Amino acid sequence: MTTEPAWEPAPVPEVADMFRRAETPWWIAGGHAIELAVGHAIREHDDIDVLVLRDDQLAVQHVLAGWEWWAADPPGTLRPWQPDEYLHMGIHDIWCRPGPGTPWRIQIMLDEVQDGLWVSRRDTAVHRPVAELGAIGAGGIPYVTPEVLLYYKAKKPRPKDETDLSAVLPFLAPAQRIWLATAILETYGAHPWVDRLDVPEQCRRPPQRDLLDELPYDWEQR
Repeated sequence: MTTEPAWEPAPVPEVADMFRRAETPWWIAGGHAIELAVGHAIREHDDIDVLVLRDDQLAVQHVLAGWEWWAADPPGTLRPWQPDEYLHMGIHDIWCRPGPGTPWRIQIMLDEVQDGLWVSRRDTAVHRPVAELGAIGAGGIPYVTPEVLLYYKAKKPRPKDETDLSAVLPFLAPAQRIWLATAILETYGAHPWVDRLDVPEQCRRPPQRDLLDELPYDWEQR
């Protein structure tokens, strides 16, 4: 980001209480979602992320009515998100705060959807049904599944990403590990996390296109 305002992340229960007013799907994302998956705190957090599908983005303005919403235009310039404005592909982050001069409280992440499938913006060959994008944690709070979060974190792992992987790895079922290894190899190629996932040998090689078929997707029209 080109500006670095102060952050005071809203607590997960507070965010959940606000977004329960939404009539569209939403999920806690980032490190807080990893903690929902393992059932306890792991580390400190600089912000809090909520994932919303791009087609449902205007629900954010309804849920956070009266707040300021700022879209992050590439390469990271914050500018006001106008009421009823549809943010097209290329804008993935929205910073939200209760009013001028107040700390940022919530970051919205926009992801892509096509025909009932969540589609990775990094690689359209990586996708899954929206119904399998999340799980439900304590207090009935929806969160993005760990394997999807770790797929994004695997691009350039930071120390906190390594911490998240180590914490959640014992909780990943074999199918989750295989999906993550396949997605990592598809998008990033050889990666040290694949060995840590302890998947069968045949899952440690780049997948064939019949495993993860690339979707035709006209981003400009979304």
